[in-house]
Amino acid sequence: MGICSTMQYSAKSVSYAKISRAISRKKKKFCKRKHIDNNTSILFIIFAVEIKMIKTNRRLLFITIMKERNEIAQNRIDASFLAEVKNIVEQGRQQAYATVSQLMIETYWKIGERIVLQEQKGANRAEYGAQLIEQLSEELTLTYGKGFSKRNLQYFRSFYLTFNDLEIVQTRLHNLTWSHILQTLRIDDPTAIRWYLSTASQEMWSVRTLDRNISTQYYERHFKQPQLVENSKKENKVDKLEILKSPIMAEFLGFKQNTDFTETDLEKGLIQHLQDFLVELGRGFAFVARQQHIFTDAGDFYIDLVFYNYLLKCFVLVDLKKGQITHQDVGQMDMYVRMYDELKRTEGDNPTLGIVLCSETSKDIARYSILRDSTNLFAAKYMPLMPTEDELRREIEAQKELLLLQNDKKK
Repeated sequence: MGICSTMQYSAKSVSYAKISRAISRKKKKFCKRKHIDNNTSILFIIFAVEIKMIKTNRRLLFITIMKERNEIAQNRIDASFLAEVKNIVEQGRQQAYATVSQLMIETYWKIGERIVLQEQKGANRAEYGAQLIEQLSEELTLTYGKGFSKRNLQYFRSFYLTFNDLEIVQTRLHNLTWSHILQTLRIDDPTAIRWYLSTASQEMWSVRTLDRNISTQYYERHFKQPQLVENSKKENKVDKLEILKSPIMAEFLGFKQNTDFTETDLEKGLIQHLQDFLVELGRGFAFVARQQHIFTDAGDFYIDLVFYNYLLKCFVLVDLKKGQITHQDVGQMDMYVRMYDELKRTEGDNPTLGIVLCSETSKDIARYSILRDSTNLFAAKYMPLMPTEDELRREIEAQKELLLLQNDKKK
């Protein structure tokens, strides 16, 4: 069946005369070489000719397909036109989604407001509030279905109590979703909730990033508790201690327990996960250079990582160290900062900041080295593995204690 069908298909493009001549030539050569009878040789030759014809027709078929594709491509609509129309559709969908999301948030806020106002009629009795939410949940679920459980109604109430001004919700949280807000309502401190949501809106954090930052106590890790965005100072007067933090969480590097890594491995990892590292560093950071070369009469120097903070309006140098910080590390960073101020700093820039990012900080270094006398040098600890909540809380307290030792003479 295969041979017959192949012969029928091949006859369309290869004539029988050519087949006969080919068989005759193949037969003579084959019989002379192999010394076999004519009938057997004929079968082998036909098979060989069929194989050759199949290959020939495959080439012809490929040429035909390519011609058809070229004709289709010539008749296809302009690619740039299609891209513009698709962009219009995508923008429309995004705007529709954002509008629906904002209306949903305002609706939940208003429900929370109404619940609180109704509770106030119950003479502040806790049992009245619990009963009110339970009955309201039953009625709304009966009418509208899922989405109005007792837990959700309690979230609406907490949301209103945290942001009791609808104008702030509309202006400060306009680009967030309810999922963003829901992530923060597990926090006990209302000030921290407001800061997380305001910063998430300003920095365009995804829900995943916001969840990660809450889990790593991002707000609490700042050297100084940052002010709320709506009450913050002008950008050129932002306190550097409200931007910088310690410890620096670097779990995004993916290092495993007991992983042996070098300072070069750490640097490469941070560059490969630069977006995560910028988020972790904090507000206003932009990457400038890696291993930036500084040439002086004393020799060549290479700074591990250089950033610029547009809120502080200054360069920030980062020197990576594996192990506990030493006074040599601090002295080296002091030299880098002085050189950078003289050779790289431009008009309008504030004095350069230097951070020694190490795996262990030291009370003695904080108390007795030039860290204590400098307003622009800092030591920060990096943690490549995610600690437990209690471990992280103790580490935050320890780092703030070091800052107090270092900061005795700073204004």
